[in-house]
Amino acid sequence: MNIGQMMRQVQDMQNKMTQMQDRLAEIEVTGQSGGGMVTASMSGKGDLRKVKLDSKLIDPAEVEVLEDLVVAAVNDAKAKLDAHLASETEKMMGGMKLPPGFKMPF
Repeated sequence: MNIGQMMRQVQDMQNKMTQMQDRLAEIEVTGQSGGGMVTASMSGKGDLRKVKLDSKLIDPAEVEVLEDLVVAAVNDAKAKLDAHLASETEKMMGGMKLPPGFKMPF
């Protein structure tokens, strides 16, 4: 492989990354907790878009439970987003896996 071919491959990878970033702005993942009584939706970029609470959970005496359920729902959404990103990145890289813990620049 010569330097020209390598440069084309790098350019192709950059184009694919740009396209993937554009698609991420359009997706939404939803996490849940409490058997679906709390849901949290976030964009593909990791921005929290909305939180929904079942009205049965709103009890001033149980605020800590509700807080824990919100945190769990957001964490579930984040885990789903991370899995989606890993899958999309693997596809983009032709099946080549990234090292564990590697974070993409977005």
